[in-house]
Amino acid sequence: MYTALMDIFTLWLIYLEAVNLLALAAFGIDKHLARVHRERIPEAALMGLAVLGGGVGALAGMFLFRHKTQKRKFTIGIPVILVLEIAFFLSLFLAVGHG
Repeated sequence: MYTALMDIFTLWLIYLEAVNLLALAAFGIDKHLARVHRERIPEAALMGLAVLGGGVGALAGMFLFRHKTQKRKFTIGIPVILVLEIAFFLSLFLAVGHG
């Protein structure tokens, strides 16, 4: 049973790394597209990546690329999503007996 939990935990970590890298990249790409006046990544897609577990990557992308930092939906929404994600994953981690 312990091995199965470790496998699930490892898969969750891989998933979180991937979605956070994708969110970070999406913010960088959208910033580039904005600068060259091309079709942009929808705001719903950027927020969606954060909701799917990419809160850290989204927040890092906002500040690293100085993108969406003037929009309240992002400056408030992304940190709130991140706090909720941390609470969720911490409670999940503790619930399966790792704490």
